[in-house]
Amino acid sequence: MTDLSRLDATAQAELVRNGEVSPLELVDAAINNVEKLNPELNAVIHPLFDSARAAARGELPDGPFRGVPTLFKDLFCSVEGDPIHEGMPFLKNAGWRADHTDTLARRYLDAGFVCIGRTNTPELGLVPTTEPEAYGPTRNPWDTTRTTGGSSGGSAAAVASGMVAVAHANDGGGSIRIPASCCGLVGLKPSRGRMSLGPDYTAIDDMLVVELCVSRSVRDTAGVLDALHGRSDGETVTAPAPTRPFAKEVGADPGRLRIGIVTHNPLETGDIHPDCVAAARDTARLLESLGHTVEETYPAAVAQPELVSHFTTLWAVTLVYNLRYWERKVGREITADDVEPLTWVLAEIGRSVSAPDYVDAQHATSELGRDVEAWFASGYDLLLTPTIGEPPVVLGEFTTPDNPLAGFARAATFVPYTPLANMAGSPAISLPLSWNEQGLPIGTQLMAAYGREDLLLRVASQLETARPWADRVPPVHA
Repeated sequence: MTDLSRLDATAQAELVRNGEVSPLELVDAAINNVEKLNPELNAVIHPLFDSARAAARGELPDGPFRGVPTLFKDLFCSVEGDPIHEGMPFLKNAGWRADHTDTLARRYLDAGFVCIGRTNTPELGLVPTTEPEAYGPTRNPWDTTRTTGGSSGGSAAAVASGMVAVAHANDGGGSIRIPASCCGLVGLKPSRGRMSLGPDYTAIDDMLVVELCVSRSVRDTAGVLDALHGRSDGETVTAPAPTRPFAKEVGADPGRLRIGIVTHNPLETGDIHPDCVAAARDTARLLESLGHTVEETYPAAVAQPELVSHFTTLWAVTLVYNLRYWERKVGREITADDVEPLTWVLAEIGRSVSAPDYVDAQHATSELGRDVEAWFASGYDLLLTPTIGEPPVVLGEFTTPDNPLAGFARAATFVPYTPLANMAGSPAISLPLSWNEQGLPIGTQLMAAYGREDLLLRVASQLETARPWADRVPPVHA
């Protein structure tokens, strides 16, 4: 059964369909892997083994991933009766359990997935590393002294180490793509409105966040996107419907594409590490060898340092709403003693934002999206960048409790590229095409025009075939 840790979710589902393995055997194998590896990695913070085994023994939905074990990130994706703490001591100390199953979790379960636990996340997903005070750091299976990225770092460590083949993740500024880069995985951030945020959120009240997964194969990512995408009742922002299933894009010819590239930091928040520049440049050469054209150009609108302040405004105000949400749920006011220092400082910033300033930030975000779309419409198919600005940093790099904003500002150097797609609403994918001399994975990001996940999946599949990564596994692996 240990061989199952090398199979992607699509292959595991095929074994179940063919009667070669039972859902319970898959679930038991995944649980064994968690029990073996989690003491070292701290990826899974809420084991749900008993309920997972009960589900695997029962009548599972006949979905495309029937019987395949997975993990849900402990941020959104709530399941009634299961713990959900979002990295907060406030919710951990309250012993909070979800009072409803949200749309995304229901779609995961309807697809046949069996959730065996929930994964670690920074408090409220605020930073690009997974080191919450409430549950401690998640460690990178490629080098356990280093970050997994964030905020889907627990999910990424679990998938990279072979605990499960695919795990839920979400992305408000890079939180799918950053951990994918740090852990050597595929991480697709879908277009705004592609995935349901219901019933608690919508793309109107949270313009930045989207949902999906981290995985080890492009076909898994495409298959999960097929199973989960679409609006739910009351949602009025919906990405254009695909012309065919996303899984059909895997292996399809993308044609000859015109691709822009940028490897410096257009936001001027710090220098880009040579390893990350080299990885992106190497991907450019690979794309050219496949018949594509790569040019030194990018949307001029992205080189606006003020975008950092607009992003921070949206981030901080949404944080205040999230704190109020949990105050209403738990029935108690949240104080500075209930959250981490950075959370409280960012909340104070959010409370100080005026309504006109918030609308200004929203307008700047919409304007950025229009400018980015105009660049694509001018004749470009994709934008190529490093996924992040540095290789995975050592744990503790962003932890500055005496000056919380110092660590937050330091993180801006780490992730200068990923927030662009969240602000523009565009889809973007991180692919594990490079490793540096220290054996650390270095992701490359490709961004497409709004609604063009199909194109991203075609190119990602082409790159996966040209430079396969499936046989690369970290030192800590099932």
